[in-house]
Amino acid sequence: MRKDDYQERRKHLANLTEEELEQRFWELAEKIVDPLIELAEKHTSPSIERSVLLRMGFSSLEAQAIVEGAIDRGLLGKGAGHLVYRLARDKNMDIREAGLKLANGEMWEDVVAAFKGGAE
Repeated sequence: MRKDDYQERRKHLANLTEEELEQRFWELAEKIVDPLIELAEKHTSPSIERSVLLRMGFSSLEAQAIVEGAIDRGLLGKGAGHLVYRLARDKNMDIREAGLKLANGEMWEDVVAAFKGGAE
């Protein structure tokens, strides 16, 4: 059984304000998630991304067109579903509508701009 050493382990946090604790939490959370994001970016494939889009309700042909658009623009590592979601969110559109625009070759400049410089 482990000795209860909570008070000892928390000493380095004892003098932090609530805001500082929250900032520390988010810094640590990012450190945990960063390798997962890197793993996903480096280990996805067109078939995985098509699969995600199919589960989002797009047809096989629509998914293929979106994935090809992502590949052409070097954005596949961001996740095809994420591209659709981000466009929908940024432009206040329905996810289906955003995906169909991309499948038809429209609004890709908006997606590229949203991710320029490694933005999320």
